[in-house]
Amino acid sequence: MKDTNTDEIQTLGSKVVYQNRWMTVREDTIGRDDGYRGIYGVVDKPDFVVVIAIDGDDVYLVEQYRYPVKGRHLEFPQGAKEGAETFDALSVAKAELREECGLLAADWQYVGEQFLAYGMCSQRYHIFVAKNLTKTAQELEEEEQGLTVHKLPLAEVKARIINGEMMDSTTCNAFGLATLKGYL
Repeated sequence: MKDTNTDEIQTLGSKVVYQNRWMTVREDTIGRDDGYRGIYGVVDKPDFVVVIAIDGDDVYLVEQYRYPVKGRHLEFPQGAKEGAETFDALSVAKAELREECGLLAADWQYVGEQFLAYGMCSQRYHIFVAKNLTKTAQELEEEEQGLTVHKLPLAEVKARIINGEMMDSTTCNAFGLATLKGYL
């Protein structure tokens, strides 16, 4: 089988098949230099942030109902600013931590950037560690009704990831990358 370089794939056409304020789903007609033609479905969503808020040996997580999987799950605070013309990851991270957890942080460290699911989606996320926390008012958005905040020991979060209790891939990846880089 011929080794196909991504530079050989060309977009021959594109049409939006669905759009709302949170995402656009498009179908691209693609072609390769060898004559292959096909379609590729792509989900475009704005970049988002993930915040690992640390207080000593504890970390803050949120739990909310996630409709696509029909259940409540723990995850690190995360979010995007749909419709924003520019994306300032640190500003979004600060806003999400305040909105979801009612926390402010004096110390912010950038862990890194990852793709969410680059086989089908263009979305990236930026991981931050927040420390030196102070409480403020929580400011949940209408879509976040029922969101609860949990403070758990880092060791318990690690154990829950290992035993499959925490299944949000973004949270698991952010925890792993921050651990590997020495932030946790």
